Amino acid sequence: MGKALVIIYITAAVLLIFLISHSPSPSNKPKRHRRLKLRSNFTFDSHSTHYEHIPFDPLVAQIERQREDKEWEKQYIDTHHHQLIHEPAPGQESQPEWEDFMDAEDYLNDEHKFNVTDRLVSLFPKIDVNPSDGFVTDHELTHWNLEQTRKEVLHRTQRDMEVHDKNHDGFVSFHEYEPPSWVRNSDNSSFGYDMGWWKEDHFNASDIDGDGLLNITEFNDFLHPADTTNPKLLHWLCKEEIRERDSDKDGKVNFNEFFHGLFDLVRNYDEESHDTSHHSEDSQESPARKLFAELDKDGDGYLSEAELLPIIGKLHPSERYYAKQQADYIIQQADADKDGRLTLKEMIDSPYVFYSAIFNEDDEDYEDHDEFR
Repeated sequence: MGKALVIIYITAAVLLIFLISHSPSPSNKPKRHRRLKLRSNFTFDSHSTHYEHIPFDPLVAQIERQREDKEWEKQYIDTHHHQLIHEPAPGQESQPEWEDFMDAEDYLNDEHKFNVTDRLVSLFPKIDVNPSDGFVTDHELTHWNLEQTRKEVLHRTQRDMEVHDKNHDGFVSFHEYEPPSWVRNSDNSSFGYDMGWWKEDHFNASDIDGDGLLNITEFNDFLHPADTTNPKLLHWLCKEEIRERDSDKDGKVNFNEFFHGLFDLVRNYDEESHDTSHHSEDSQESPARKLFAELDKDGDGYLSEAELLPIIGKLHPSERYYAKQQADYIIQQADADKDGRLTLKEMIDSPYVFYSAIFNEDDEDYEDHDEFR
């Protein structure tokens, strides 16, 4: 049955492409399209809180991953093994990585090597799986985005583990883990020194089995606590929120600290399109007090670590949250008949939506690309 559906998809796609390519054009002027450009937003900070858009297409993700691995290796040597850096010989190319970068972009913009329509045709049946009915739903697209993200996150965790696992036993101890250089080179009074993610209590909270070592799953949670299901680590996140928001240093969060530090995060999570600039502080105090009262189970006027637990997922959104945001946006942009799901034709008709992460939005000198027709 599965093979039959794939054959049907491919046959329908071939017919669709044929009809589109032979349909009369409303203008003799050829369509202008954007050049695909790979992103260059690599950061050596494993604990960056900035969400990075993961490519929709696994092939594009693989190309970017290879580029990032090269840059990561270069920065790692610069940071940890500076003595291994050698000056290039006279006449030697000083930036071979840039050549590789341009070669990859040339590949993406060669319609014979990377045809976006063909890619969408091949990916459609891999996304349309629950059920395989010829439509991609929000749920299916969210699951697809989440799986791509998890692969990317795990790859970066494995790469970081190679750095910190000094004895190569497949585990990381706290002794092996190195805090960032700005921590090692600062004193206790410096700005940000108290940030807890690099400290031992964070490490211990990530250590699910309590053996003093982090395996790959535990180390992944250590680097990405927002996606954990580990109760100890979720409790640590709540503790960190109180430490950051507790301006009077009494170990708890009162209403003012909640209202001016946490409530906006919860509200924006619940209302993704909400524009806070359109609402006065007074208009938000009533719903804030209502939520505060719901969380304050013992009614003492303060929020403890345990009482923050119901909203910790909104204060630290998981990858699933971002995967759904991305899916919602794609469907909103590509769903021509507004039935809340995508057909293969709708996907082919809106290629920019799926490959927007690698389009150069500032480039007005668009080039012709037959793969988008």
